[in-house]
Amino acid sequence: MRFLVFIPLVVSIVCCEPIPKKPNLVFILVDDLGWKDLGYMGSEFYETPNIDQFSKQSVNFTNAYSSGSVCSPSRAAILTGRHPVRLQITDWIPGMGSDGKALNTPGIANQLSLDEVTLAERLRQNGYKTFFAGKWHLGDTAFYPEDQGFDINIGGHDKGSPPGGYYAPYKNPVLEDGPEGEYLTDRLTDESLQFLDNVGDDPFMLYLSFYTVHTPIQANIKYLKKFEDKLSQMETQESTTRTEGDGITTLDQRNPAYASMVYAMDQNVGRIIEKLKKKGLLEHTIVVFTSDNGGLSTLDKDRNYAGPTSVLPLRGGKGWLYEGGIRVPLLYKPLYYKGGARVVETPVVGHDFYPTILSQMELATPEDLTGDGIDFTPAISHPESIPERDIVWHYPHYHGSGWTPGSAIRSGKWKLIEFYETGKVELYDLKEDMAEANELSDLLPKKTEMLKELLHAQLDSMNAAHTTAAP
Repeated sequence: MRFLVFIPLVVSIVCCEPIPKKPNLVFILVDDLGWKDLGYMGSEFYETPNIDQFSKQSVNFTNAYSSGSVCSPSRAAILTGRHPVRLQITDWIPGMGSDGKALNTPGIANQLSLDEVTLAERLRQNGYKTFFAGKWHLGDTAFYPEDQGFDINIGGHDKGSPPGGYYAPYKNPVLEDGPEGEYLTDRLTDESLQFLDNVGDDPFMLYLSFYTVHTPIQANIKYLKKFEDKLSQMETQESTTRTEGDGITTLDQRNPAYASMVYAMDQNVGRIIEKLKKKGLLEHTIVVFTSDNGGLSTLDKDRNYAGPTSVLPLRGGKGWLYEGGIRVPLLYKPLYYKGGARVVETPVVGHDFYPTILSQMELATPEDLTGDGIDFTPAISHPESIPERDIVWHYPHYHGSGWTPGSAIRSGKWKLIEFYETGKVELYDLKEDMAEANELSDLLPKKTEMLKELLHAQLDSMNAAHTTAAP
């Protein structure tokens, strides 16, 4: 008698097929890091060997912009994919006000609304472990990172600068004090590495939001002498300055304490990259390194100290809508990237991260999201495939850098800035003049008027709040 034996071969093969692991995200955000504050971007005084090395393994966007020239607006835009105007966060929270000024400035929301679907919430909905460490500055209690999609929050609260400085005790309500002499930048990285060690096989989002290099400028004592010695070997030890409206701009990188903070940050970025490599996670992880706004190079004349860094050849700095206040370093490593060092000049902006990251993770954006960013994935391989578009900034507030209320638009190579106190507009050709030294509005009145109308139309479409005349 012959017996038939049925072997469930197909079922066996199907059952044993591995389920593809979801990609991971490491987002490293540095506070107030200037466009020229890194070795690979041309700094000759600061040293960033680990980030320089990472630049050879990622895409360098040289025309990357923050969504605002100060922290809270740009941070909110990164997490939501929406313009700060839509979020009603157009100034750092809670802002400096306008008492005694020529214009009354509009109010802002003092927190990121819980109605917003953050990138962390979107990823957590899809099975991700989500971790936040560092500066938040998007709301007080009940609006902390753990209320906006993060499973773990280490150090994120309402303050924009470290309340106890960079050494323990930190005076931070959501960060336990470390031992005497512990440096905050090291501690936040230690917590991030511990998360990576404990996350197991779960896909994850690690959002490391350094407080550094925000004020107070407090040197990392391990590295301070290195840069004091370096400064002593330079022909000139003092920085030069120039006037910028009501502000004064630093023109040289000569601050050893600031240099030590940048170097400490670089060492810790290197630790994160090395951990990803050792755990075999780097290829399967999107890694983003950027800043929340331009470097602190320009400060109000009434202050008795200068900005700690320089972003030349860019004009202005944090708080200003000149390039120095909004153009930021950006290194972006896609999944399984093998392209080596690549430079992309296509303009991108902070609210582009949300759709870009979700696209590369093959996750759809929420259907009800009114997003303002674009998926810049095609620009990584084919920059010409991204059509020219208009990018708008709205900062109708006063700032301690000497900035007075205004707005700006970049359209292709053209950049227009409108200053509300005077009604003055300035026009620049960024392709030929990234330093914004040659003002062209009188030579090109039609182009100027067209861009001004386009700027106003864009702001009106988002129901932007504006200044009013002071009584």
